[in-house]
Amino acid sequence: MAWAELAGEMSRELRREIQTAPTGELFQALLNEQVTLIKSIPLDAAQRVHELTIKGLEDSTRASEIAKEIGRSGEVATSRANLIAQTEVSRTASTLTEARAVHIGSPGYFWRTSHDSDVRPDHKVLDGKFIPWNQPPIADRRTGRRAHAGCIYGCRCYPEPVLPE
Repeated sequence: MAWAELAGEMSRELRREIQTAPTGELFQALLNEQVTLIKSIPLDAAQRVHELTIKGLEDSTRASEIAKEIGRSGEVATSRANLIAQTEVSRTASTLTEARAVHIGSPGYFWRTSHDSDVRPDHKVLDGKFIPWNQPPIADRRTGRRAHAGCIYGCRCYPEPVLPE
């Protein structure tokens, strides 16, 4: 029971941070810029996905549950809903890390991968490299798309922020 109470308190505090703290404002602004990146569904559905992932972050909802919600529209195949959910959950978590880090003056982060056989070649090259927050690297050489760790489709990488002195 103590764990459930602690989890509830953590959820409330995260919700409060997202809704009222300066990090929450930056987090919301960064996510709003990214809503148009979901190209396989209508814009209003993409906005709904962002709402679901923010709520999922607050409540520790798994990507698989968010995928079910995305799939309920009937407009998206299950495999596409799973990819969108995984991508957006990762992007939301990475964006919150960025907002928190930038708020305390972090200049950037070290790109980290999951170090397994599924890591993309482009991301293996980035692993361990310092990336400034204001200069996202090319995360997909095929398309030339720039993105921070965890912020591109199907990415399981994450940013390890450098803290200011």
